[in-house]
Amino acid sequence: MYFDAIAKIVSERTGCDVSEIKPESKFAELGIDSLDTVELLMNLEDEIGIEIELDRKVETIDDLDKFIQSKQG
Repeated sequence: MYFDAIAKIVSERTGCDVSEIKPESKFAELGIDSLDTVELLMNLEDEIGIEIELDRKVETIDDLDKFIQSKQG
């Protein structure tokens, strides 16, 4: 549901083509570290208009997508 927004921001952050980003892509493999994750989440909050309180570790794009969906109820 939020995959496209996440992929767009990851692409902008890393410089990789958005078509290379898959749901199973791991943030670490894309070159995103913990500091990048914080900035990515702030950008994502602006993009989708909701606050994201990440209270668990997410390793893949799909993990983050599912986490956001679970918080939206």
